[in-house]
Amino acid sequence: MKRPVLLWILALGAAVFWGVQRTRTAGGVKGATKPTPGAPGAPDRRSAGRQAPSLKVSTVRAVPAPFAEHITATGTLRAEEGVELQAETGGRVRSINFTEGSRVRKGDLLVKLTDDDLQAMLARASSRLNLAAQRRARIERLFQEGVANREDYDTAVNETAVQEAEVAVIRAQIAKTEIRAPFEGVVGLRFISEGAFVNANARMATLQAVDRLKLDFSVPERFAERVTPGTVVEFSVGGRARRRGEVSAVEPRLDAGTRTLTARAVIANPDGLLRPGSFVSVEVTLETFADAIILPSVAVVPGPAERSVFIVSDGRAARRAVQTGSRTESTVHIVSGIQPGDLVITSGLQQMREGLSVDPVAGGTGPQGGRGPEPAAPGPAVRVAAPAAEKAPPT
Repeated sequence: MKRPVLLWILALGAAVFWGVQRTRTAGGVKGATKPTPGAPGAPDRRSAGRQAPSLKVSTVRAVPAPFAEHITATGTLRAEEGVELQAETGGRVRSINFTEGSRVRKGDLLVKLTDDDLQAMLARASSRLNLAAQRRARIERLFQEGVANREDYDTAVNETAVQEAEVAVIRAQIAKTEIRAPFEGVVGLRFISEGAFVNANARMATLQAVDRLKLDFSVPERFAERVTPGTVVEFSVGGRARRRGEVSAVEPRLDAGTRTLTARAVIANPDGLLRPGSFVSVEVTLETFADAIILPSVAVVPGPAERSVFIVSDGRAARRAVQTGSRTESTVHIVSGIQPGDLVITSGLQQMREGLSVDPVAGGTGPQGGRGPEPAAPGPAVRVAAPAAEKAPPT
């Protein structure tokens, strides 16, 4: 009797408790305050379908243009032919037959030393030669008639040859007292006077052939294979107008101390304004391109294995691997990887990635995204120094 009553009481209590909890939950939902639109934490129905904004970037249009790759060097002008006039033997100066700074021809007698003793020796040797020649003629006639023997004839022939050699020796000694121009050129300042006694190898003056000059210069080892006979060079001396020439020869080996290759160009000097020994600034043309693509250096992103640039394709960034050539402080030559007309990104490269939505804006370097490719303006070839290491774009 007591057990059924107890079960009934427990069931009634559970029903009452469940009813109270349900009432509280319903009341809380009905009495809750709805958030005001625009208040913190309130859902924004307008942003439900909006995407992230595009990254604004500066761009440059890839436009083919003439380009020439150059390297710069320093050189020295040398005379095509140049010598110091010196005596081969000692003696007193008898005459000086040139004017300082004048042009002389090949073979002209410039300086004469005294040769009185040699002239006397020549006269004596010539007399002996004449006597030997006459004796030989008589013995030869007698030998042909069978009167003289073979030994007398051979002796006469040899004596004549000895006297001829003696005369040749004396004439060679006399020639050493005559200083003649070995080639046509301009003679310089003289360092002797008439009547002065000079020793062998004494410096008398200089002679330079200056109608054509030699330009000697050196290039780094990495360019050695690209500098060959026929390579065009441009140079200037003392800030004067630039001139052109061609490489005529290169050294067959590198300088072990500087790891450079010495080359020589031949330069015409018809006006005589260029002088041997002058310091020269040289630009060597390594290669020319009719339709090269030149981009700002900041557009190239260096990587561990390759270099790349980003272009705008259908409103999104697209990465392109490129091969670079020569560069300056602000530009770089793109050898491959970019097509004419591509719109290349030049800013925001630190946060750039493949497929990122971008918005080209005005203010970049070169033609912008809203414009079509612009034709290359004709002008002189771009001069660049030796290729330098790639730099990372600025942050």
